[in-house]
Amino acid sequence: MHDTQHTVSDVMTRTVVAVSRDAPYKEIAKTLSEWKVSAVPVLAGEGRVIGVVSEADLLSKEEYKGREQADLTRPEQLADLAKASARTAQDLMSTPAITVHADATVAEAARIMARKGVKRLPVVDAEGMLAGIVSRADLLKVYLRSDEDIAREVRDEVVARLFAHRRPTVDVQVDEGVVTLSGHLPDETMVPLVARLVRAVGGVVNVDLRLGGPTS
Repeated sequence: MHDTQHTVSDVMTRTVVAVSRDAPYKEIAKTLSEWKVSAVPVLAGEGRVIGVVSEADLLSKEEYKGREQADLTRPEQLADLAKASARTAQDLMSTPAITVHADATVAEAARIMARKGVKRLPVVDAEGMLAGIVSRADLLKVYLRSDEDIAREVRDEVVARLFAHRRPTVDVQVDEGVVTLSGHLPDETMVPLVARLVRAVGGVVNVDLRLGGPTS
């Protein structure tokens, strides 16, 4: 059975704007504005991702202007105060960078974003070199697939392989991303497996199983 899950490589943006660790504050601000992005990876050497600078990092300079260390009590405030006096990406960036690999599933990337509270992730290869970037909007691209496209993949990659040597007795219908399977399986104990495989298909919102065992 082939794995039908969509991966980060299917949806990521491969042309990425990034800055060097020595990039000055104003250059970073200009880059974010010109490319209309909220954060950029910071690279060292030949392209290894060492951190990320976001709009929030840059805004620390304005937020903490004129404030003294004695006025602050929380550790995160002290870190932001340090960024307020930063001049380059090296001192502004959040590090280590929260990244993801291209072969991670879309679901895995979504979980990382939710857990870490970030809107985008640099995509890196095995050596930590920048390969692309994936955003929340990118992860939602799989839900733009048509019902017909989803139904075709479910029939070809799931149902057909369950009935490799006989005519399928399962009907597939998709409406607004909800997959309905009705009919009979060669073995009723396969129902949980079928559900898991169908949910793994990109663009599937939910699964409605109306399946039974063999009729004879």
